[in-house]
Amino acid sequence: MSKKIINVVAAAIEKDGKFFCAQRPEGKSLGGFWEFPGGKLENGESPEQALIREIKEELNSDIEILAYINEASYDYDFGTVNMKTYHAKLISGNLELLEHQNSTWLLPTQLPTLNWAPVDRPAVELLSNK
Repeated sequence: MSKKIINVVAAAIEKDGKFFCAQRPEGKSLGGFWEFPGGKLENGESPEQALIREIKEELNSDIEILAYINEASYDYDFGTVNMKTYHAKLISGNLELLEHQNSTWLLPTQLPTLNWAPVDRPAVELLSNK
């Protein structure tokens, strides 16, 4: 039986040389893990459109996508997550935590100190080695 494929997008939002990191809520899948915020693509959306919509929904903020960072996949017990991560900047809003339990801003060299969700780790590695 083949696993469910879940296509998601994430934003590494940068401000003043630091990246925004969000912690998933306890009780949800991957609860307690850190991630770059984002979410699932809906039918007919480009990854960029999905990311702008998801950041609006999850953080009540608007972003501008600056560059593509990477694509990574990870096989979780609930399915395979394929994630495209983008470098972004905040254009309006205060990144309100509507779906996360915690957040922090970290310098690239500090990113590896958090317990990241497995699919986020390749992007963390790329960003922390710049």
